[in-house]
Amino acid sequence: MKVPFYDATREYKLYKEEFDRAIADVIASGAFILGKQVQEFEKAFCNYTGAKYAVGVANGSDALVIASDILEFKNGAEIITPVFTFFASTSCIARLNGKPVFCDINEDTFCMDMKDAENRITGKTKGILPVHLFLQTADMAACMELAKKNNLAVLEDAAEAFGMRTMYGGEYKHAGLIGDFGIFSFFPTKTIGGYGDGGMIITNNEELYKKATSYRTHGSLKKYHHDYIGYNSRLDTLQAAILKVKLSHIDNAIGKRAEHAAIYREMLKDITGIKLPVVKNGNKEVNYVFCIQAEKRDALEEHLKLKEIGTSVYYPVPLHLQKCFEYLGYKKGDFPVAERLCKTALALPMFPELTKDEAVYVCESIKEFYRK
Repeated sequence: MKVPFYDATREYKLYKEEFDRAIADVIASGAFILGKQVQEFEKAFCNYTGAKYAVGVANGSDALVIASDILEFKNGAEIITPVFTFFASTSCIARLNGKPVFCDINEDTFCMDMKDAENRITGKTKGILPVHLFLQTADMAACMELAKKNNLAVLEDAAEAFGMRTMYGGEYKHAGLIGDFGIFSFFPTKTIGGYGDGGMIITNNEELYKKATSYRTHGSLKKYHHDYIGYNSRLDTLQAAILKVKLSHIDNAIGKRAEHAAIYREMLKDITGIKLPVVKNGNKEVNYVFCIQAEKRDALEEHLKLKEIGTSVYYPVPLHLQKCFEYLGYKKGDFPVAERLCKTALALPMFPELTKDEAVYVCESIKEFYRK
């Protein structure tokens, strides 16, 4: 059996008529830049998440840069961010001449260790950039306590976190709605992903919303009148139309992911050498990625490859050991948890259209490896 890590074509076949109609409507309208479908999707996104405001941009990385710029994560300001995450969570600070200050992560959740983050706050610290990884949010209660205590801005990297909710202030809040800004990516593999790049910035602050709307169109709210040195970063109308279709089916898609995760958890729970992801109390998870910690990870990865099972390593090298961040002065051993997880983490196939038989085959193949 061949099991892909991800397959976009299965979803297209399920909802082909809806996707084709949505795309054709955009082409027929001729409104390819900030057409009505962008506004419609932004409104639908707000309705689903509970955000007051949403601003569609070209991709998740741009969303991070624009939000970082507005929050003044730049020009020497120190920003606390986890060392175990995708490159864009840190490059958004570095490219604005801010100073990324790394902290280690929690071994159970893969998200930033807020106690370690607290120890790295200085008089130059301007903000915190927590990243919600894989299936749950970072500890936002602890994050906001730190932020309020030290007068820091908070930018939530929720690129992977669509649908995730966490208890805050006595109620469940959608990822991205607790800090000053939250950002999302619509890269095709995401829980809600387009047929190309796309991103979203959300906030409940009207002033920040107006700035983000301006920044995405060259710092302009009125054509040829520029209040800021902004960016050219707009969510494509075709992508918005596609994403609106996907959003209408998102609860079913999230439910399917949960079914696959339940199979993984049940069939892998007793395997010596495997540690399953731990969901912390107060989190409503969404299984964007199902990432195990595996002894002899590289050998297991090769075994699954021979079985024609797709996997992915998130992440093979922590950010403090990336060549481009050598100037920050970190060295091997500075972040032991992250460095250890980079050697053990392995993501298994996870997308709504994965079949039960495929998930079982993945588990049986893993069992076979450890029996040997």
